[in-house]
Amino acid sequence: MDLILEYRSQLVTGTVMTIQLALASLVIAVAFGLLGAWAKLSGSRVARRLALGYTTIVRGIPDLVLIMLVFYGGQVTLNAIGDATGLWGYIEISQFVAGAGTIGVIFGAYFTETFRGAIMAIPRGQIEAGISCGMPRQLIFRHIIWPQMVRYALPGFTNNWLVQLKTTALVSVIGLQDLVYNAFTAGRSTGQLFTFMAAAFVIYLALTGLSDIAFRALNRHYSRGVERA
Repeated sequence: MDLILEYRSQLVTGTVMTIQLALASLVIAVAFGLLGAWAKLSGSRVARRLALGYTTIVRGIPDLVLIMLVFYGGQVTLNAIGDATGLWGYIEISQFVAGAGTIGVIFGAYFTETFRGAIMAIPRGQIEAGISCGMPRQLIFRHIIWPQMVRYALPGFTNNWLVQLKTTALVSVIGLQDLVYNAFTAGRSTGQLFTFMAAAFVIYLALTGLSDIAFRALNRHYSRGVERA
C-alpha cells in the first residue's frame, strides 16, 4: 500500500489520460456510428455498400493491429504523400491522436449496427404520422426518432462503451502514458508488477462501475412513461 501511495500521482495522471482518451474516442465513435447508420438506411446503394465495407473491414481486423498500423504506418504514408505532392510538410501523429482516432473508428463500426437496429425498432407509423402532420425532418428527428433511438440503443451503447473503455489499455503499446503504461512502468521499476497491475485492475473496475451507474440513470430517464405504461 505504501508503494501505491508513493506512486499515486503517476497512477492518477494515467487514469486522467485514460478517461480523456476514452471520451475523445467515444465522440469519434458516435459520429462514425450515426453516419454509418444513416448510410446503411439510406436509399443510396453506394452509401450502403461503403457502410457495409467499413463495418466489415474494421470488425474483421484486431484492434491492436489497427492501432499499430495507424500509428506507425499512417505517419509514414502521410509524409510520403506530402513529399510527393508538396501539399504539406512533415506531419507527426501523436500517440493520443492515433489512439483516440483508431479506437473511435473501430467502435464506430459497432455503434453503426447499434444505431441502425435502434432506428429500425421505431414504429414506422410514428414517422409517417409526423410527415403527414407537416413536421420538417429536423423536428421529426428531434421529437420522434432521437428519444426512441436512444432508449433502444442504450443497452448496446452501454456494452460498447464498457468494452471501448477497456480497449484504451491497448494504446500503452505505442507509448501513450495511460493507466496501464504508468502502472507497468511503476511496477517494473519497483519490482512489484503484480501490485501495480492490481491497482490498475481496481481503477478500471471503478470506472466501469461508475459508467454502469450513469447509464442506468440515463436509461431510467429515457424510459419514463414507457415503464409506467
